[in-house]
Amino acid sequence: MTVKTDVSRFHIHDELTAPEGSDKLLKSIAASGGQISKIVGALAGSPTTLRAFARLRRELRSGLLPEQTQVRIALAIAEKRGDGYSVAQHAREARAGGMGLDEISRARSFESDDEAEAALLRLLKAGVETDGHTPIYLVEEAREVDWTDEQIIEALAHVALNEFQSLIANASGLPMDQTDPAILPSAA
Repeated sequence: MTVKTDVSRFHIHDELTAPEGSDKLLKSIAASGGQISKIVGALAGSPTTLRAFARLRRELRSGLLPEQTQVRIALAIAEKRGDGYSVAQHAREARAGGMGLDEISRARSFESDDEAEAALLRLLKAGVETDGHTPIYLVEEAREVDWTDEQIIEALAHVALNEFQSLIANASGLPMDQTDPAILPSAA
């Protein structure tokens, strides 16, 4: 059944309503016991876009960056882009991964109590705010706390992935799922 709420601008497909090309991927997700998120359901309206998103996300999730680093990046980008749907989604993921509410709040502001995480987040924040023209000293600071060039490049790819997700979520007007109210207030 296609879900179109008062605030969703695009159809949110499931495995039964997805257009040809998206249907197999959604059926695979459903058959494996996975839940089809609203972002994936919206992306299913464009099979090419859904496949590209799924491939990039799958590759990056199996990369070198720790899961908590990945979720910190996702939270920061979603907050920066005013994407409440993705903030809630990533906050749930962070909590399930053992991240505390204080650290979730810090991550939403490109900050962390962990020195290495904070250095990487400062680098990424500068990249977002300067359209990629990051000062070299921030790259050097990240290297000094043992981030490799491969990890820094991968982190930048996570920025791109999450920028894309927020663009789609905001353009779609995706409704937020129910979540822990303590997670949702703005980090600002």
